[in-house]
Amino acid sequence: MHPIGKETEILRVEGLKKVFRSGPVDLVLFENLSFQVRKGEMLAIVGESGAGKSTLLHILGTLDWASEGDVYCAQTHTAKLTDEAAADFRNGEIGFVWQFHYLLPEFTAQENIAMPLLMRGMSYQRAMEKAAGWLAEVGLQSRSHHRAGELSGGEQQRVALARALITGPKILMADEPTGDLDNRTATLVFDLIQKLHREHHLTSLIVTHNIDFARRCDRVLRLHEGRVEEVSPQSLPS
Repeated sequence: MHPIGKETEILRVEGLKKVFRSGPVDLVLFENLSFQVRKGEMLAIVGESGAGKSTLLHILGTLDWASEGDVYCAQTHTAKLTDEAAADFRNGEIGFVWQFHYLLPEFTAQENIAMPLLMRGMSYQRAMEKAAGWLAEVGLQSRSHHRAGELSGGEQQRVALARALITGPKILMADEPTGDLDNRTATLVFDLIQKLHREHHLTSLIVTHNIDFARRCDRVLRLHEGRVEEVSPQSLPS
């Protein structure tokens, strides 16, 4: 992999290892993972089921901890953070989108988007104003008062994306964000992710099994047999 200057680097991984205990046996999911990500890149993480893609993303986002190695993210050595400090770091620097939207069913689309701001203590009126702006960003102005169950799968994921970005994070981490959607809807959601990535100057890390989407990213990392290798997006099979 090409060296990256510290001034353009937003994420650096050094010697990362993850071990799970399975009875008397240690299961090594991956080890000696080292790579860097530049500010503004869209990076796809691919690999077979069970290769550790989601676990790696969780570690990078401080939702899980490595067995060995270091992660430096947004100028923070995350392995040194306490659980409380890690939660503050996530809330300030990272927006997460998952395969399932995890919207709160009793609240409207607009309220769901506003929730991270309300939890920070912002006034209801101001949070809802900002949420309205994000509804426009994801093309759902007309669905603001609909509850989660009244939205289609693609609309739910758009709301989840707006909720992830309303706090202004530097980094978007998405774990199979289109995995539950049909092909047409998945393409529309990925188009939106690319648009928001570009317009909001994000750095995006996207775990995906969709090779067509991975090919549209700036870089691709493949997890295979406990190791990581960088592959050219154009080299991925059609």
